[in-house]
Amino acid sequence: MSEADIRADRLKKLELLKAAGIDPYPAQSQRDMAIGGFIADFEQLEHGAATVVLAGRVMAMRGQGGIAFADLFDGTGRTQVVLQKDDNIAPQGETLDGFDLFASAVDMGDFVEVSGVAYKTKRGEKSLKVSGWKMLAKSLLPIPDEWFGLKDEEKILRERYLDILVNPETRAMIERRTKFWQAIREFYLARGFLEVETPVLETSPGGADARPFLTHHNALDIDVSLRISLELWLKRLLVAGFPKVFEIGRIFRNEGQSREHLQDYTQLESYEAFSSLKEGGDFLKALFRHIAKEVYGKYTFEIGAHTVDLAEEWQVINLCSVIQEKFGIDPLTCTEEEAIQAVRDAKLEVGEELNLPRAIDHLWKSIRKTISGPAFLVGIPVYLEPLAKKFSGDPRTVERLQIVIAGSELGKGFSELNDPIDQRERFEEQQRLRDAGDAEAQRLDLDYVKAMEYGMPPSFGFGMSERVFAFLENKPTHLAQIFPLLRPKSTE
Repeated sequence: MSEADIRADRLKKLELLKAAGIDPYPAQSQRDMAIGGFIADFEQLEHGAATVVLAGRVMAMRGQGGIAFADLFDGTGRTQVVLQKDDNIAPQGETLDGFDLFASAVDMGDFVEVSGVAYKTKRGEKSLKVSGWKMLAKSLLPIPDEWFGLKDEEKILRERYLDILVNPETRAMIERRTKFWQAIREFYLARGFLEVETPVLETSPGGADARPFLTHHNALDIDVSLRISLELWLKRLLVAGFPKVFEIGRIFRNEGQSREHLQDYTQLESYEAFSSLKEGGDFLKALFRHIAKEVYGKYTFEIGAHTVDLAEEWQVINLCSVIQEKFGIDPLTCTEEEAIQAVRDAKLEVGEELNLPRAIDHLWKSIRKTISGPAFLVGIPVYLEPLAKKFSGDPRTVERLQIVIAGSELGKGFSELNDPIDQRERFEEQQRLRDAGDAEAQRLDLDYVKAMEYGMPPSFGFGMSERVFAFLENKPTHLAQIFPLLRPKSTE
């Protein structure tokens, strides 16, 4: 049967219920026990022969003649319920007895309430022997068969709730996603960090090299953007005197979509006053190992073609050294023309106008794909990071490290720049690049510079996104989200 035919048939059953004097969508249920509890306490319930009331979705139905079996699922567990005509199941409504109405009106996908006693079938299966039932919500569309599941990838994403319902792996992934962020939150709270929330709407988006989503604030009659980073607000809190802050929040970047990149995703950022890159590296290794242990119970992961062991010693890779070794140019001394020519000679696909920072970044990314990690990338030129403190040993580079795992960057941390004069100069250079056509260069944020002029302590900052979770799951980032964004389905 087509979906339209199934729906038409179920509408007839809906009318059958109404004709029997039954509300197919009542406001209340008399459920007194979750199915998970019923399963856990089954032996005691069976011995006591007490009547219990369960409720859930019908996931499977079978039987014939005077007996019917149904599997009920309520999110906490799943159990079999058994109806027998000879048991004189309580009448439903005015025209049909309970067994006949169940057989005539109930389908897979319906939510029902059942009352009865715990008992084992002849095959020893723990079940509920039904003495009465009630419709809680009549489904009009069929849920996918659990055995065959959803095969259409677009339908899986568009109707993700069905994939979650019938695919235990998807459900388990969502549960791990929640544990992932819980583990991070617990890690920070245990170390005395204060969790905060900062604005999502900004008049000047900053803290990252990214294109923002723009909108208009009607009440104030001003143009605003959705934030592309949490950074600048959190560092204002360091100025305000909070020594340890973190935020887990949504950010929005109006850029291309790929296996690793999304436009709407969850980000973690943290800042600790009086800490630096040296302490930060150990902190981040501990964070990643904590996540791995708490969420997955292991440290070794197969990610794409890479095998990654987070418990092993982390490599330290110098960006300038590996680029010079691979491409024969030094990012600290080469000209913009030399860097761009190196990109051309390597036949890298870039899809954008190049300047020195963009060219060096593309050269590094071509190397990065081959690195399994875990590793820290260091030796980053100043022109690639406008918000990090210069390295005292070589002021042409900054005190920044990036976490490299399975050929990708899964977070970065640095000793925060707290010199307002230096910060303004770097912002002005970024603004120059932006005015020259680099849409991802940062803006001159004078309000942030002013906050820094009141004094900001030396500190270590770190940021990572839900891409880390997707990598640990070995999935594209959009498949690791609960409800990924899709184009509206055409109605033509």
